[in-house]
Amino acid sequence: MKSKHRIYISIFICLTAFFAMAPVSSLEQDASTAPLKIVADIPLPGPAVRFDYQSLDAQNGRLYIAHMNADQLVVFDTRTQKVIANLDDFKRVHGVIAVPELRRIYASVTGEHAIAVVDNQTLHTLTKVGPINYPDGLAYAPRVKRVFVSDEHGNADAVVDTASNTLVASIPLGGGAGNTVYDPVSGHILVAVHAVNLLIAIDPASAKILDRYPLPGIIDPHGIALDSSNHLAFVAGEGNHSLAVVDLNAMKILSTHQVGDDPDVLAFDPGLKRLYVSAESGTVFAFQESGRELKLLGQFQMPHAHTVAVDSRTHLIYFPLENVGGHPLLRIMKPADLP
Repeated sequence: MKSKHRIYISIFICLTAFFAMAPVSSLEQDASTAPLKIVADIPLPGPAVRFDYQSLDAQNGRLYIAHMNADQLVVFDTRTQKVIANLDDFKRVHGVIAVPELRRIYASVTGEHAIAVVDNQTLHTLTKVGPINYPDGLAYAPRVKRVFVSDEHGNADAVVDTASNTLVASIPLGGGAGNTVYDPVSGHILVAVHAVNLLIAIDPASAKILDRYPLPGIIDPHGIALDSSNHLAFVAGEGNHSLAVVDLNAMKILSTHQVGDDPDVLAFDPGLKRLYVSAESGTVFAFQESGRELKLLGQFQMPHAHTVAVDSRTHLIYFPLENVGGHPLLRIMKPADLP
């Protein structure tokens, strides 16, 4: 037994030394070729557990971060680069969206099968709306003042009326709901649908499906980002680490690209025409849009970098990382070619 213990101790020491020497990310290992550079690492409150969606309210200089496995909603001031609140009682919070015109924040309290409605001034939860089987991503349709909710496990898109704070519809999709977004050009809601590999368009007023568009070459579409000026959608396939560029006028795929394993959240900077694709594998891809095509700028690795947000005014990119040195932090980055 003693000899076995000595062997185990030797192995443990070797492994400890190996991981101590390993870089935190390939970004730090080869910063000269990375498409992004670090601006700041801001400590975040709460335990070192998983984050999910973010929502940037550029008008009020706030970033809302769903700290999913901590059951908390983090409120970050992007102007002072400080955490100004850490809100409790958001059980397994997934999605979050800020709606400045309503002075509200909506969050998917997945552990309670509900949507929390939060006052953006007092940061008090006003009510919770449900039931929704598995609320995830959120989108706001301003003309009808409705919030659309990806009910991922319920194979539906749920509809919340913001005037009455009531659930008014649940739209069957025929597959798991990926991300839900609002297209300001058409005025439609777009939903990526797993398994059937479709992009579904919904009329926000009638809460009816307008059409179903196949996504050939994309397996289990999930994340979506839009370039409204070119009327393009970028749709990531979780099942085959792929990315499609979709012409929303003709509703056809223009090109496909490979990205990191299990892509999750996408963010598009309309000012620089740059797309960031983060993945559950921790791989981040950066693309430059040119015309209606994408050119790869580069990729890098960060631990648990599966959620990303971008501020088109400052071009800063935000990555909440669940565990760096035993603590969560918000890594703020910017394009490496900017001063």
